[in-house]
Order: sequence, then C-alpha cells, then structure tokens
Amino acid sequence: MSKPKSTAEDVDTTENEEATESALTTARRQLNRAATHVDVDDGVVERLKHPTKVQRVSVPLKRDDGELEVLTGFRAQHDDVRGPYKGGLRYHPEVNADECIGLSMWMTWKCAVMDIPFGGGKGGVAVDPKQLSTGEKERLTRRFAEELRDVVGPKQDVPAPDMGTDAQTMAWFMDAYSMQQGETTPGVVTGKPPVIGGSYGREEAPGRSVAIVTREAIDYYDWEIENTTVAVQGYGSVGANAARALDEWGADVVAVSDVDGAIYDPDGLDTKDVMGHDERPGMVSGYDAPRKLGNEELLELDVDVLIPAAVGNVLTADNADDVQANLVVEGANGPTTFAADTIFEERGIPVLPDILANAGGVTVSYFEWLQDINRRQWTLDRVHEELEDEMLKAWNAVRKEVEERDVTWRDAAYVVALNRVATAKATRGLWP
Repeated sequence: MSKPKSTAEDVDTTENEEATESALTTARRQLNRAATHVDVDDGVVERLKHPTKVQRVSVPLKRDDGELEVLTGFRAQHDDVRGPYKGGLRYHPEVNADECIGLSMWMTWKCAVMDIPFGGGKGGVAVDPKQLSTGEKERLTRRFAEELRDVVGPKQDVPAPDMGTDAQTMAWFMDAYSMQQGETTPGVVTGKPPVIGGSYGREEAPGRSVAIVTREAIDYYDWEIENTTVAVQGYGSVGANAARALDEWGADVVAVSDVDGAIYDPDGLDTKDVMGHDERPGMVSGYDAPRKLGNEELLELDVDVLIPAAVGNVLTADNADDVQANLVVEGANGPTTFAADTIFEERGIPVLPDILANAGGVTVSYFEWLQDINRRQWTLDRVHEELEDEMLKAWNAVRKEVEERDVTWRDAAYVVALNRVATAKATRGLWP
C-alpha cells in the first residue's frame, strides 16, 4: 500500500542540517520532543542533554612493520542514576566525541525502556578495523583497556562489542583489565565468548529482539505474519538474525543487503542459505537471486516492513518520501534522522525505534553481567525465554503510552525512558 508524500513545509530542516546531523544533535532533538509529553523538571531535562563525563585518550599502536601510530579513543559516560554506565566500544574511522555522546544518550534511554539497572555509555577508537591485522587489533585493544582502566569496571562502566569489535575484542579487553587488577574480572565487559564468562545468545540478541518487536507490531496492526514481506538493509549480525527469526515465524524476507549491494526475490529468500556479512563477507551481493539492487533501492522497495540494520542516518529527508514500506523497525542505532522521522509521521508510517527494537543486546548483556557476578552460566533456552519476557514487558509499556497519549512509537519509548530516569533522579536528589 503506497503512502502519501509529505509537503516541503512538513520538515523544519535545511539540506545542510540534514547532511551534517550528528547522533548528538538527533538525540537532543528527540529528548526535547519527548520532554513535551511528560511532566519532568526542566532542570532534569537540561542535565540529560549533557554527559556526566567524556574521556579522550591517546592510544599508541605499534604496527606490524614497526611503525608507531598514535590513535585517539573516547569513552562517553552519559548518566548512571539507575546503575553503571553500559554501552559498546567501536572501531571506526569516524568515531568522535559527539558521536559517542549521542550514542551514550541512546543507551541511557535503551536501558531505561528495558527497565534494567544500567545507564548509558559509549566509546571507541578512530581507526579503520579493516586495516588492522589480528595482532595490531589485539595490541590496540589491550592498550585501550589500560587507558580506560580507571573509568571502567563491573560496578562503574561495562563496555560491550559494537561496530568493528567482537567477542574476541572483549576477551582481550577483559584479560588486559584483569591483569592490571590482579584478579580475573569477567564482569568488566559483556559480549565475551561463553568459555570465559560470556552469555549464550548474546551475539544474536539484538537481531532477535528486532524480530520480536516486528512480530508484535505485525500482530498489533492486525496483519498476518505469513502474508508480511520484509526487507533488511544490513545483513550482518543484527539483520541476519532478525531476518532468520522472522523467516522461521512465517514472514517472507524478500530483500537483504550488505555493504556491496542488495538482492531481491519477491517469492522470499532462504535466509539460512544466504550467509551474513559477518559469516562470509561478499556472499549477499554475490548470491544467485532474481534481482540485484543497490542499498538505496532496497530502502524504497514496496514491502510491508523495512528493517534498516546497517548504520545510522540512512533514512533522511532526501529519501523518506520514497520509502514504500508500511512499517519501519530500526535495527541499527539512529538509522532515521529527525527530519525523516517527521516525514514518516506525516505520511502515517509507524517507526519502531532503536531504543526498543534492538535493545536485546543490552538486555542479554545484563543477563551476562548477572551470570558473571553469580559465577553461574545460563542455558541458551533460558536466555531466550528471559529475553522474550523482557522484550514483551518493554513492548507493552511503550504500547500503553502510544494508546493513551496518541503519540508516535518513538515518543512513547522516550516517555517511558524519561519518566524512569527522571523519577530516579528526583528520588536520589542533587548533591549540593
């Protein structure tokens, strides 16, 4: 079903603003908008626009050829009123302070929406991980752990994998931290391999939660999942796991993409046969499918559900009018700009926000943290059952706000999060 186009006056943004919108700008705009729907003290809102602390560190790296390179790393700690800071560490050329602050704000809301006792953190190193050998990546990670040692810890700030990092990266980080502490401290990071304290089901958790939220939204709008078509941009860890779960539950995943391009089959793809970018780089774009598309074309396919699960800022004022999907479920962090959000609202296209949809990652990270503290590992079945329960609780809390306040799904998620964070701040008070 096609959606109406927006008019120019619907979007209060310039082309230049849209092109340069940072995660921090978007996060603050979303906070300001959410604050209009709740009775929260202006001082609390003002405090939440700013991080508690941002660490900027130099990370010397000795390359394999003996050359010394000094990289820059960051760790933004947004708010810890509900518990330790929590959020990923990414290795990416465009890592900077503002990006980390904006992403750490989203982590605060994400943890609050899920009602788990963490606050928001985010960090990383400005480097292209594709240009690092395994040895270089290990040396970089160990030195980065040392530079952050005073500001992280199981009760202080708990990093996790993100873009360009993985379970092995977390293992190196945990080992470096533990050596300096003089004791094995598995709870300093999450997303580790299970053999050293990681949780089963952690890697697929963000994608699984995206699938759960999509399934609940399909039911909410009285669609039949067997007749629902899905397109997934970004067939990596999040996108592939979301696609496979939805495929298993009866949906038709008709298009997926990796960094090199997209494939489309109107009769539905075999998501288990198509290997994800993390599993076998290049297989998606090289897969034998009826049609090959560009990544931008995938976003504009006539499907029921669009899941942007690659990177941020892919849905913008430039292409929001061309999106034909009836529902957008955010798998990536910040894939929809503020301007695009406004257009989707005007066109009547619901957007299920990242702070709800992909919150399975931080939720299972919380499970991992509990397992590390108690030194008792859960089975995969228990992880899946607990994740399902937590996602449904969060879904119902957000759905209630949508229905009672007649607001968008994003606004509703922010209302839930902001109320919880503000109540915690009011209860704890402000130190003089």
